[in-house]
Amino acid sequence: MHVSRGYLTINNFIIHIWMSPALRMLTVLSMFYYIYLRRRARTATRGELMNNRRAIESNRPLPINVELVQYAKEVLDFSSHYGSENSMSYTMWNLAGAPNVYPSSGDFTQTAVFRTYGTWWELCPSARLPFKRTPSNFHSQDFVELAFEEPVYPTAIHVLETYHPGSVVKILACSASPYSQNRPADVRWEVLWSEAPTKVNSPQARQFSPCIKQINFPTNLIRLELNSSLLDYYTELDGVVLHGVRKRPVLSLNTSMIAMDDLDDDDEDEERGDDLDCLNKQFSATAFKESTTNGYFDKLPYELIQLILSHLTVPDLCSLSQTCKLLYQHCCDPLQYIHLSLQPYWAKINDTALEYLQPRCVLVQWLNLSWTGNRGTISVSAFSRFLKVCGSELLRLELSCGHFLNETCMKVIAETCQNLQELNLSSSDKLPPPAFNHIAKLYNLKRLILYRTKVEQTAVLSILNFCSELQHLSLGSCVMINDYDTVASMMGAKCNKLRTLDLWRCKNITENGIAELASGCPLLEELDLGWCPTLQSSTGCFAKLARKLPNLQKLFLTANRSVCDSDIEELAANCTNLRQLDILGTRMVSPASLRKLLESCKDLSLLDVSFCSQIDNRVVLELNANFPNVFIKKSFTQ
Repeated sequence: MHVSRGYLTINNFIIHIWMSPALRMLTVLSMFYYIYLRRRARTATRGELMNNRRAIESNRPLPINVELVQYAKEVLDFSSHYGSENSMSYTMWNLAGAPNVYPSSGDFTQTAVFRTYGTWWELCPSARLPFKRTPSNFHSQDFVELAFEEPVYPTAIHVLETYHPGSVVKILACSASPYSQNRPADVRWEVLWSEAPTKVNSPQARQFSPCIKQINFPTNLIRLELNSSLLDYYTELDGVVLHGVRKRPVLSLNTSMIAMDDLDDDDEDEERGDDLDCLNKQFSATAFKESTTNGYFDKLPYELIQLILSHLTVPDLCSLSQTCKLLYQHCCDPLQYIHLSLQPYWAKINDTALEYLQPRCVLVQWLNLSWTGNRGTISVSAFSRFLKVCGSELLRLELSCGHFLNETCMKVIAETCQNLQELNLSSSDKLPPPAFNHIAKLYNLKRLILYRTKVEQTAVLSILNFCSELQHLSLGSCVMINDYDTVASMMGAKCNKLRTLDLWRCKNITENGIAELASGCPLLEELDLGWCPTLQSSTGCFAKLARKLPNLQKLFLTANRSVCDSDIEELAANCTNLRQLDILGTRMVSPASLRKLLESCKDLSLLDVSFCSQIDNRVVLELNANFPNVFIKKSFTQ
């Protein structure tokens, strides 16, 4: 049928416009320009980066299609760091701004360092059992979130690694701006790049520039997730550079005419995330067609089907539940949710997800909500409703980096989770001090992790007084505790079952507290006194520890310059079960005392002598040759 130009349909109009050679050429050129930006960003020299940065800082308006290069403006959140809460050394805050160290290599205090590396923390007495059903593509152990000045469509991201690189396993971008005055209704996280941990053989500095995926929104919030399990020592990061353009690049609809590995949109994480969206939709069994037979499933015992399904991840269960009535019933059986870890899906978990998981989790015993709920995705009311229904059987609750938590949440935990044995609140640093008082009502607690929280001394003393079953306690980097001697004295008086204790970076414990602790907690197998500057070997505190705690398997005396030969000899004589020892930074230990230690402690596997002035590389090589089963760590600064 003939149609005049005045009455073109929309489809014909689009075809008519698309047939324009000029428009087609413009689209193709835009696509090639975008690829050019990505490749140039990945190969840019440090000089080019600095020149681009100077262009930005000159405050001259840039054309909308010119690439912007930005260093992180601010560190918003992170899971752990090696440094103190009251300084800049080895802290995540060093990731803000231009690099301090790069391209130099080595151990520098001006970099960002996480708390752990390798598998050593999984081999010590305080190690926790892993959650079942963790998806095979979830490798993240730590994270850091960075804000940038201006939202852009990312074309490249550079991570400046200055020591033992190779820890980054995932990079994500967020649709919400951290500087927006209004909270967005929908917060989206998009995976720009992800990969399983890989071994990097060299500890030298590098610029890590993975091929990132194009996204359909501008971002100024980037998240790095890391896994240090394959590293030989602490990884150190010195900066993150975001390349991008203000205007979304226009790509041709017919991209098949160009081979473009750079624009591969297939992403397993995204597919699993889409599956998990099923949590946010109500499954109705009545929607399935009636069937008289379920094939071979009718011949299988109920328990066998349950066993088969127990190997599926949560998103897989969500997908399978939509196939038929029989599998819907199996996938919704509360026995499938005895151990439930939602940490791998932190970006998708919200109030609606908790609501629809609620009837399935009435028997849950282990629950991991670490990293979830931030930026308003989980409300206090939704969390409280969930726990009131599902908390009575809980034995283990993981809430690391739970920034949605407040005193009401802690009160609900104390009232509904009376059987709770393990509670992890590490890096939940927005939880107000009064909230910790409710923990004292959890009389059955055996493990409590309060690393990097605002717990105060009064709350800690109350917890120690009432929770006498405690076996594992972490008070590392708890800067609100004023008198660790009083706390240690209470541990000695009330916690005689204590097996592991983390006092990393406690600033005021003295030989008096150590004496009370050693006398009252003879079962201690692990003790972290790293970066505790008020302990002095001349008082005999370390020698007393060695004599009183013969079961010690792990002892960290990191950065205590007073540790001396007599302390090492006491350990060799009394702590023959020792497996891990960190004496980084001491000037008073000689090679002779280390040989005695290595000869006596046959199970010793980790020995950190970094920055020990009497232990040079020649000594390390000699000890390695004579004791090949011991990993002797010796850091360096270039």
